[in-house]
Amino acid sequence: MVQSFLTYLQSEKRLSANTILAYESDLAQFLGFLETTFPGTAAENADYNELRYWIVQLVEDGLGATSVNRKIACLRSFYKFLMRREVIKKDPTVKIKPLKTPKRIPSFVKEADMVRVLDNKVFEDTLDGQRTKLILELFYGTGMRLSELLNLRENQIDLINRTVKVLGKRNKERIIPFSQNLVSIIEDYKNVRNREVENSGHGLLLVTDSGEPCYPMMIYRIVKTHLQISTAERKSPHVLRHTYATHLLNKGAEINAVKDLLGHSSLAATQVYTHNSIEKLKKAFDLAHPKA
Repeated sequence: MVQSFLTYLQSEKRLSANTILAYESDLAQFLGFLETTFPGTAAENADYNELRYWIVQLVEDGLGATSVNRKIACLRSFYKFLMRREVIKKDPTVKIKPLKTPKRIPSFVKEADMVRVLDNKVFEDTLDGQRTKLILELFYGTGMRLSELLNLRENQIDLINRTVKVLGKRNKERIIPFSQNLVSIIEDYKNVRNREVENSGHGLLLVTDSGEPCYPMMIYRIVKTHLQISTAERKSPHVLRHTYATHLLNKGAEINAVKDLLGHSSLAATQVYTHNSIEKLKKAFDLAHPKA
């Protein structure tokens, strides 16, 4: 049933490969817990008390609330799937509630720091140099996710109209416009790549030195290295996505437009970035308050 569930997530729910991998890991961990703690208990026979015992154990082991909640979400999806398939008659996750998590303001890079990262640095005319520059510019210039960047194909980019078609979560497509300066950056990268790497035929924009698709840890290392000069608390590809959204809102972009650019399914997910618009609030205060 676990394998059937994972297949269902991929073919019908169209979840991302990373999400499916995380759910597979969570369920494997849960099955291991049942085998060790309640020998002979199959997943479809587990009840509320056994599920709750596992969650308590995760918390006692020091796992963070966000990670525990992801595992709870996995169990809920799994048992709803079993209900639909009529494997079970009662959902044991009904009374299980997610843990409270502290609301954190997303970390982002200040505008001055982004200028230092992108404009005040010289990138060599090599595959490594031009690829690094393009990765940083694409993250900051489009706000796309890491998975979207890794799966980006050349035919998804329209240099004439300056748009990129992105395949996001649940295979939802969206069109993102980008600036004129990104056109030349993409062309420079492609010229160097075509000169130094043989065509591998996979059609992906970003490749390694051997022509293979880039991989997550490679992108993480590049971003982390070049964000060292910034004051951002975190230094990751997702921070550049946060930065894209924050800077748009700081410059007066409509929140609904930012929502569509980011590919969020609800406005609530985008509203978290309004907390970062402190520079905009400062300017309003300086202009209007008698004591400013």
